[in-house]
Amino acid sequence: MHKAGLLGHCARAWKSVRMASSGMTRRDPLTNKVALVTASTDRIGFAVARRLAQDGAHVVVSSRKQQNVDQAVATLQGEGLIVTGTECHVGKAEDWEWLVATNLDINMKAPALMTKAVVPEMEKRGGGSVVIVSSVAAFSPSPGFSPYNLSKTALLVLTKTLAIELAPRNIRVNCLAPGLIKTRFSRQLWMDKEKEESMKEALRIRR
Repeated sequence: MHKAGLLGHCARAWKSVRMASSGMTRRDPLTNKVALVTASTDRIGFAVARRLAQDGAHVVVSSRKQQNVDQAVATLQGEGLIVTGTECHVGKAEDWEWLVATNLDINMKAPALMTKAVVPEMEKRGGGSVVIVSSVAAFSPSPGFSPYNLSKTALLVLTKTLAIELAPRNIRVNCLAPGLIKTRFSRQLWMDKEKEESMKEALRIRR
């Protein structure tokens, strides 16, 4: 009986996990949350912004160009989502206290300073969550992309450091490392079928 009861409990637990992952038991889990998504008017950033808004968050999208911000906001608001936007150009001194001129500055320094800027507001709310986007290049560097590989690897250490430092303030810090995603940025890798197949093989999941 004990074994049967344990199996039944495990089955119910697994069912609840599957239902949660499919959204069946978590309708609008981010209601009353604010999500600031940088570089989010296109590609991966836009997809992330849309999903966060679909889960109930008030999303703030950003881009270097106001026209891109306006277009993204109009698209998402047209889907009935709560979205606002702001132009945010890291190359303009009036927008930031620093100028970025290298890949390392953009990919590593900017997330560090952005996190520093939003932490006080998160503390006022009682906590928050920071998600840093690295890349598979941090684990499997691509030849010819040295600055990019270096910057994305640095984000792993930044994530681990911030996670420790901000945990006492009830702020979680996690990192995503996407594989090859078909965007304009990565077109050199996926438009060449031989390179695409090689990447699929390296990723094991074959897609």
